[in-house]
Parts: sequence; C-alpha cells; structure tokens
Amino acid sequence: MKTLALANQKGGVGKSAVGCQFAFYLVQLGRRVLYLDFDHQKNSSKPIVKSGKAVVATFTASQLLAGQGVALPEGGFVIVQGDDVLSTLERQPDKHNAFVNTLKVFLESVADRFDVCIIDTNPNPDIRYAAALVTADFVLSPIQLNQEALDGIVGLLNHQRYGYKKIKAALNPNLELIGILPNMVEPTPFQRTNFKHLVEAYSKLLIVIDEKRQQFAFIPKRSAIAEAQAEGVFIAEMTKTAARDAWREIKPSFDVIAQRMGLGVMNA
Repeated sequence: MKTLALANQKGGVGKSAVGCQFAFYLVQLGRRVLYLDFDHQKNSSKPIVKSGKAVVATFTASQLLAGQGVALPEGGFVIVQGDDVLSTLERQPDKHNAFVNTLKVFLESVADRFDVCIIDTNPNPDIRYAAALVTADFVLSPIQLNQEALDGIVGLLNHQRYGYKKIKAALNPNLELIGILPNMVEPTPFQRTNFKHLVEAYSKLLIVIDEKRQQFAFIPKRSAIAEAQAEGVFIAEMTKTAARDAWREIKPSFDVIAQRMGLGVMNA
C-alpha cells in the first residue's frame, strides 16, 4: 500500500477537492482506496460519503489516532471520517508519540487490503499533520497562485517542527515530495505573473507533464469541480459539457501523479 499525504499550511487552496477527485479517479482505475480525513472541517468526508461509493468506517479519525479504532469494514473504497475532536489533539502533547505510533501500526495492519491510502491533513501544522507525514510514502501539496500561498511553500519545506525537510531527515527518510500542484488556476495576468515567479523559485518542485514544452501539472478553476464536490460525484462521470472539458484538463495531472506513485493511469 502506498500512502499519500495531502499537505499545505494554508487553508482554502482546494486541497480536499483534489483529494476527493483523485480518490474517485483511483477507484475508477480499479485501485483499492482507503481515505483518512484528518481535517476537522470534514471537507473530504462530506462529498465522499455523499457519493455512496465508499464504505464508511464505524470510528472517526480522532478515534483512530487515539487507538479506539476497531476493524475496518470490508470494501474496495473505505473512508474514515473527520470529526470535531481532531482539533483538540494538539493540546494533548503527552499523547503525541502515541498518536503517531498508533497510525503507523494501523496502516501496517491494513496494508494488504488497499493499494493506496490518501490522508487529507489540516492546514495548520500540528500533530495530525505530522503523523500523516511521518507515516506517508508521498506528499502532494496543492497551492493557489497567490502570494500568501507561495509564501506557504517555505513553511511546507522548512517549518521548524513539521517541515518536510525536518520530517524526512529525522523521522521518515523514505518520504518523497511528489511536488506542488497549482490549483484553481485562472488565465489572469495576476496568476500568470505568480506562476512565473513560482517557476523561477521552485521549478524543481513542480510536477512535470511535458519537459520539452515545460508543461507542468495544474488543476484549473472550473465551476464543474465545485459542482462535483457538492454533489459527491466523480467529475469524469458528469455529463455536462463543462464537466467533460474540465476533466480533459485535470486528467493529465492525475495521470502523472498516479504514475509517480506506481499506480498506473486511467484510459481516456
């Protein structure tokens, strides 16, 4: 089982939408998917549960970290929902090591049942965020093309306690940063300028789709994506022309991320 952590130290970047749609993509690809929602806002839990595609675990994410999780239900797509108690875990420092160790043991115990586990993290770096990075194989960081989000890349990489570099060096040497994924991209002069700055400063962190053309992975801002999330559906299964057009733009990025994880790609 490959474990992917979705991480960004800023909220509102569309991280959960990327996670949900990528999970639906992997299920359509025939992969067995476990989804852990570590964000107390539950922005992943709501559309996935609404979709009816996933079996819902009888315990929540906070119960899982606290060692109160029971056996997962059978199914090729299972979600452990987020809950309000998650926001209180940072205030229990004496239990932080136990939270991480419990997650490690849990993931090892279900590794034969799933091909991939996706962990949606909370935007503020805390023990949930750290536990995800310590136990993950890969990190993907959706960002928006604004200055605040670009500045957040520094935190993602270099946060004193929970930065990618610190965790990789001290706790999880096998952790691989797939890259940063510009999300909700619009063809405006402002975003073009910020994307140019992003390429200049962090070109090695962008996910390459076509090296010769300098084409990088991104997710466009499309109303169809928001509709898909609200309805709890995989955008590729929507029949509207706008959804089909959006999927044609999204699919190359999902393909290259899945390939990087060794999970194959979906046929057109």
